[in-house]
Amino acid sequence: MAEYDLAIIGGGINGAGLARDAAGRGLRVLLCEQTDLASGTSSASTKLIHGGLRYLEYGELRLVREALAERERLLRIAPHLVRPQRLVLPVRPGGRPAWVLRLGLFLYDRLGGRGILPGTQRLDLTHHETGLPLQRKYRSGFAFSDCSVDDARLVVLNALDAAERGAAIRTRTKVVRAERDTEWRLILNNQGRRHVATARVLVNAAGPWSGIVSETIVRQDGRPPLRLVKGSHIVVRKLFDHSNGYVLQNDDGRVIFALPFGTDCTLIGTTDEDFADDLDALAPSAHEILYLCRAVTSYFRQAVTPEDVIWAFSGVRSLYDDGARRAQAVTRDYHLSLDERFREAPLLTIYGGKITTYRRLAEAAMAKLSHCFDMRGKAWTGDAPLPGGDVPWNGIDALAAQARRDWPFLDEAAAQRLVRAYGTRLARVLGEGQSSAREPPFGPLSASEVRYLMRYEWARTADDVLWRRTRLGLTLNTDQREALARFMANETI
Repeated sequence: MAEYDLAIIGGGINGAGLARDAAGRGLRVLLCEQTDLASGTSSASTKLIHGGLRYLEYGELRLVREALAERERLLRIAPHLVRPQRLVLPVRPGGRPAWVLRLGLFLYDRLGGRGILPGTQRLDLTHHETGLPLQRKYRSGFAFSDCSVDDARLVVLNALDAAERGAAIRTRTKVVRAERDTEWRLILNNQGRRHVATARVLVNAAGPWSGIVSETIVRQDGRPPLRLVKGSHIVVRKLFDHSNGYVLQNDDGRVIFALPFGTDCTLIGTTDEDFADDLDALAPSAHEILYLCRAVTSYFRQAVTPEDVIWAFSGVRSLYDDGARRAQAVTRDYHLSLDERFREAPLLTIYGGKITTYRRLAEAAMAKLSHCFDMRGKAWTGDAPLPGGDVPWNGIDALAAQARRDWPFLDEAAAQRLVRAYGTRLARVLGEGQSSAREPPFGPLSASEVRYLMRYEWARTADDVLWRRTRLGLTLNTDQREALARFMANETI
């Protein structure tokens, strides 16, 4: 008898979401991630939960409808990670006419069953605060709703919930070989230590690495229908003082986002370029950075140059190759490919998908595999809060106020950051260690928070903490980073 019912390769949003769904239905689940959770594309998104307004131009109504419905569902089950985000779409002279934009936004408001988020509003940018940072030629526009998200923590909390429901989450564990018989025999390498695991079904959710897994580890015949598309972002000092974001129509027909990021920065992205280089040497090119700078400069009064960029990052989308000529036209919908053979264990490969629709992807995967297992229960993740999310969608400010009463040493900024990371589980993070929390050794980070992340959220390095657990990567200075790394190296968990 196999040790696990379901083994998953890949600790991004699709793998973690599937592990959570499967574990909650009573399956024995193993998830293997070769580095850290969300260390690839899932931490390199535009940080939005959105329907994909531009996908309407490509006729992808099903994808847009599903994504729009998921916005508010994720807002309800993870209100500490997902928050409403108002976006401004200026009318560009010579670009898409205002009536075309209004028609698209009319559909956008109605396709997904919007209940919480406010609808579209016409703006006179000459008299509205969102028009102040823009050039004078942008005189009108529209404001509409989507949501922002802490993408990496969304992955981590799905994995945490899966683990609490019985799943085995193995980070820094690479599947080096998969032998297929009536069950899968997986050879695992955990930082030099070899292990063997067996599973009834194997899922390839390795994202950009899924082609490598298919060809070298699973050894499937034929070329996988995979198209890799690189998307890069830049971060600059904030270009505006309000909390709205912008959707900017570029002169090549694409759209660029300019979004609030942290307390004093603006996130700008993304690009769309076919990718065929080394996944382990991923970085924005000079051309991509200049492209984003020029796109934003064509809208804002404050010019943005490559010298203004304080951080830049890239992710590679692993899309299903539908034969589209341009990278931006390739479908963002997910595709599930089930390989079943006589007297051989099944293999499911996941292509494509958006962070917004990860939960529905997991449900679709479970439906596709339902005949392989004797599962208890039906789809359940749409109503079950993620860890720390058992609070009303609009209750985060009240939770932060309560945190300040419970831990008086927290100021407003600290309380908001902690509540938006841990929600109702903040007491588990701070515990009784008020002295260590009151005197943080690593900038805003306390020793108790770092210990929590190491013990319960698989953090092993300073980068795990700063870039994929707390979003404090741009906050700590070099001395604080080095102190954090030393602390983690000496801490036993």
